[in-house]
Parts: sequence; structure tokens; C-alpha cells
Amino acid sequence: MCLQSTHRLRHVAALLVVAITATGILEASDHPSIVVILADDMGFGDPGCNNPDSKIETPNINRIASEGLRFTDAHSPASWCTPTRYGLLTGRYPFRTSLNWNKEPVIEEGRLTLPAMLAEHGYRTAMVGKWHLGFTVADLADVHHGGPIDRGFASWFGIPASLDIPPYYYVEGNRAVSPPTGEIGDMNTAGWSPIQGEFWRAGGLAPGFKHIEVLPTLTERAEKEILNHGKSHAGKPLFLYLALPAPHTPWVPTAEFAGRSRVPLYGDFVMQVDATVGRVLAALDKAKMAENTLVVYTSDNGPVWYEEDEAKYGHRSTGIYRGMKGDAWEGGHRMPFVVRWPAQIEAGWVTNQVACHTDLFATCAAIVGHELPEDAAEDSIDLLRVLNGQADESESLRQSLIVNSTGDLLTVRSGSWKLIPFRGSGGFSKPKIIRDVPADEPKGQLYDLATDPSESKNLYDERPEIVAELTSLLEASRKSGRTR
Repeated sequence: MCLQSTHRLRHVAALLVVAITATGILEASDHPSIVVILADDMGFGDPGCNNPDSKIETPNINRIASEGLRFTDAHSPASWCTPTRYGLLTGRYPFRTSLNWNKEPVIEEGRLTLPAMLAEHGYRTAMVGKWHLGFTVADLADVHHGGPIDRGFASWFGIPASLDIPPYYYVEGNRAVSPPTGEIGDMNTAGWSPIQGEFWRAGGLAPGFKHIEVLPTLTERAEKEILNHGKSHAGKPLFLYLALPAPHTPWVPTAEFAGRSRVPLYGDFVMQVDATVGRVLAALDKAKMAENTLVVYTSDNGPVWYEEDEAKYGHRSTGIYRGMKGDAWEGGHRMPFVVRWPAQIEAGWVTNQVACHTDLFATCAAIVGHELPEDAAEDSIDLLRVLNGQADESESLRQSLIVNSTGDLLTVRSGSWKLIPFRGSGGFSKPKIIRDVPADEPKGQLYDLATDPSESKNLYDERPEIVAELTSLLEASRKSGRTR
């Protein structure tokens, strides 16, 4: 069959899915399984599919792109981890809630989450990996309230927060596998900044817990979730959220990957993350689930990768984009985002549609025919028409984008215009904030990403009408409580 005919058939199939889901008559057994793999601190320019000059080999991430759809303009709703995870699971911008993850659950009780919505449509929901959205727990040996099990997941195995934040222990369901009864000291690596390399903070440690074993342990658990589902839950779709703790610090590649890349430690760990992706894809093949599974691979924010690292190793972790983790600049939140769904998505497509992690919610809702209530997924845009090739690339489905840099600093974008209403990076790059701006200099930053994707020419003083328009848009979005 010729490629044109194949594409025509898949287009017809895609139209049929949209029509069926709109009427709500698609049976649960026909819904695709959904696997979301969220890396931690990986740059846009790390995968070779985004950056041909990458010094790191990522054949499995590249495979998803070649067998599916690659987004070139996809973003996390924040340039640091906790708020991004909130936005992905709730479809709501994280600036709309409290982010005190170390004191309380970040996801409000009673809020509809992505897994809870999918569970209503017959999905078995499972999470493996890093939570970082808080609990209510009096003693670490007791029940952890407000975690994944209370927010829509039927099962969870993972770690409470980042792998450099104590205490260090695993959680199964809503209880510690072994509570942290020991202690571990600080760890740092010579030749790197204090927050790079094999960095972790001193604190509580569970018996037998080893940082280097966490990524392999989570990878094995994700494989088992898929293989067991294929054997024991035939006809029932799976939603698996695999929240990796890597390549976030500590950079602790196993012996199989140590020294394999041209970027010491970090590149080795990225290659191990890519191998994890490959094992997930292989498990889907073995379980005979690959054809009708939507696989999403992305990252929560940009990397901790300084200009001096780029100069030293010749690797541009954020590609052509400026900045890194925490920053308001593109390198902080423009993310690798590749999706594969063989039953519906034509192989090898690239889209320039603006997307945000919050959009997974509305898109999945469209796939299963769920009508979203007014008080859920307030900042989620349905991108199903992008997945099935029906969207016009000349017209953006997402009319605006608001991103948290560190703290409560916000940026806003509409079309190709991006407003950063302050001077500085807003994050890890120095200076974070320039407070005493000279009277003859711009008070903020305005960039036209269509002509200046690297954010090198500040047009703040040259286009005051655009500044005013975007300022009003940001304020209206704050007041309305929603953008959907």
C-alpha cells in the first residue's frame, strides 16, 4: 500500500475516533493505554532528535520521534519540578495554588486529576517514580496522606521527592517500604558546581537504600507494571505515569553507562535515562500493547547546565535556547516532547504547535470522550487534532502560555511574543533579578521568538503596545482563574 493511501486510512480512523469519543460510545476496551514518561532536569537539546549536534546518544527517545510526532514548541508550566508536576496532573497552572510540598499535599483534596478522570473511563492507573507533591504524615512509618493513592492512582511505588533531598526511602502505596532509620552525609563531586555531579544533601536514609540503584529499580518496576497488565488485565486500558528521578542530581550512572558518553557523568546519566525509555518500549512490545498505546516522553524543566559547562564539553543541553533550570528564558521550560501512538499517529511528523504539559489532561479527556467540568483542568487545551493531523499548523490551538520561573515570577506569551516583566533570569542563571534598573534601560524583557528564539534582542522599550497587551493578558488570566 502506498504511503499516501496509508495516511488517508489513518486520517479516516482518526476522524472516527473523534466522532466516537464525542458521542461517548467508545468502549473502555477500545481506549488506548497511555504511558507518560517524565524525565527530571533534561534539556531540550539533549536528545538527538531535537539537536543533531548533541554529544549524547539517545536512540530510544529518537525512536519515539521517528515513529510518532515531535513537538518543537512544547513547554513545562514551570521551570522547576514541583509546579510542573502539579500542572501535568491537574491541567491547571501551578501559580494558582500553594506549592508548600514539604509541609502539605500540593494537589488540593477533591480536585479532579488526570488519573482520576481516566479511572472513571475504565483505566487501571499506576504511578512509578518521583512524587514531589507533598504528603500529610505524622511519622514516616505511618500512612502518607494526600499522595498518589489519594489523588487518583490505584498503585504507586517510588520516592517522595528528588534524589538529592532527604529523607531517602521508597514508598509502596501509601506507606514507607522501610522507614529511614539511618543517616547519610553530604555528597559532592570535584570539578562541578555544588549542585551538579553526584550531589545530594545529608539526611535520613532507609536501610539498604542506595542512590545509584534507584533508577534501575524504578525501571524494573515500570516494566513489571506493563507486563503484568498485559497478562492480567486484558481489555482494560492502562495509564502509567513514570516519573523518573533522572537526569536530576545525583548523576549516578551505573557501571554499564559510566564513561560511555562524551559528556562525563551528566551525559552518561542521560544515556541511562534513554535506555530506560527503550526498556519501556520493549515491554510494550512484549505485552502486545504497543499499537494502541499513546506514549509521551518529556521533561519537567531544563537542565542544570551552565555556560562554562557548554564551553568545556561542547554540549548545548538546551540547544539554541537561552538559560537553564529555574529560568524564565526558553532553556528553563521549552522541553523535549515526543509522542507515539501507532494506531493513530503517522510516523515522523513534526509540529510547531505551542503545547504545555497541562494540555495532556484535556487531550486525554477528548480521547476518552470526557466532558471537563468548569472547575477542572482550567488551563488545559485539547491537542487531539494535533495528534491526528487535523490541526492547521498556521493557527495555534493554544492562544497563550503562562510559565512559572522560580518563586512566584511569571512570564506570558501570546503568538511569538514573550513578556518577562522583570530583568534577569528569574532562576538559576545570574543575575536572577536586577532590582535597581537604570532609568534609561528597559524595566522588563520582550522577545519575538519567531525572529529571535535565543532571546538576544530585548524589544521591551521598542514595542510598548505589545508590553501593555501581554501585561493585560497576564492580569486577566490571574483574575479569571482559567484560560481554557
